[in-house]
Amino acid sequence: MSTKDYLEKDYYKTLGVAKGATADEIKKSYRKLARKYHPDANEGDPKAEARFKEISEAYNVLSDDKRRKEYDEARSLFGTGARMPGSGSAGGSYNFDLGDLFGNTSGGSGGRLGDLLGGVFGTRSGGTTGPSARPRRGADVETETSLPFGDAIDGTTVSLRLTGEGPCKVCKGTGAKAGTVPRVCPTCEGTGQGSRNLGSFAFSEPCKTCRGRGLVVDDPCQECSGSGRAMSTRTIQARIPAGVADGQRIKIAGKGAPGERGGPPGDLYVRVHVEPHPHGTFSRSGANLTITVPVTFSEAALGAEIKVPSHGGMPVSLRIPAGTPNGRTFRVRGKGVRRKDGTTGDMLVTVNVQVPQDLNDKARDALETFRDATAGPDPRAELLKYANG
Repeated sequence: MSTKDYLEKDYYKTLGVAKGATADEIKKSYRKLARKYHPDANEGDPKAEARFKEISEAYNVLSDDKRRKEYDEARSLFGTGARMPGSGSAGGSYNFDLGDLFGNTSGGSGGRLGDLLGGVFGTRSGGTTGPSARPRRGADVETETSLPFGDAIDGTTVSLRLTGEGPCKVCKGTGAKAGTVPRVCPTCEGTGQGSRNLGSFAFSEPCKTCRGRGLVVDDPCQECSGSGRAMSTRTIQARIPAGVADGQRIKIAGKGAPGERGGPPGDLYVRVHVEPHPHGTFSRSGANLTITVPVTFSEAALGAEIKVPSHGGMPVSLRIPAGTPNGRTFRVRGKGVRRKDGTTGDMLVTVNVQVPQDLNDKARDALETFRDATAGPDPRAELLKYANG
């Protein structure tokens, strides 16, 4: 990709978002477009595959705050027709090498925009190897998975099917047809860099003959058309730790997109969606499990010891004191969700006093006797008093 091509690419337009779009807006638009143009949903459609690559390229830049900032800076400086420095104050001229600005300054921030552009700006006049010859880390990849409630509490291993760009499996990334090998580019002699002299300054850019690869493919691989890159699908096993919460993002190091030129792979981020408990028995409140249990009127009034279910274990005994009101919550220590530091939350048990619906004569007589024995002032008297002013 030439410098001009790179800077004229409008990644915001590619994703259909405004320049000031938030990270969530960019992610939402990317997911929508990725689903629409994904190769699995458009099998045999090269236009959809090309569009999917454009969307992925745009998202890789705009989803990273640092790369997005540098991309915006580069476009504001050179992507909109801004004039490049070129002439001295006394009618003379000087050479202006963009490699000094973007790639290899002697100060502490040498790789700022050079790392972002990944080889668009190349070597300095002194012969130092520029960004295009450096190993490049693979892009980070994000995916989603849904877990049953119990698996989220206990932890589990899931299979994830990922589709993305990587080395072509047919030519092993060389770009050359089987039985042949690429040759060193005669124009740049394998450096992958060319230089354009625009009079008052020198402009370093990828070699036009080999497009920055340093190699020329005479007989290209039919699968990747000589690029050495192709869309591929892989399945990985990902370990989801115990206690993961709904919406949590899990990082799996080294399972993202493959690196280039020997660079390390990126990371995989898995967004977890936790399904409700199948019977509605348990819910979560942070690291605590919550459950509502029914108790009879007599148990609440007289007190009782009841059995309460626990997640993944034997029922626990809970003592209900006499006179327990409806809706009171009790805490059972250590029966909740495991935290990152290895400690465990609690189980919060809320009682729901059940009012008997069908009474036989004996039960009715007993309740009437109870009513008469506990008769006293109207418990709503104060409420009525203040309600009427």
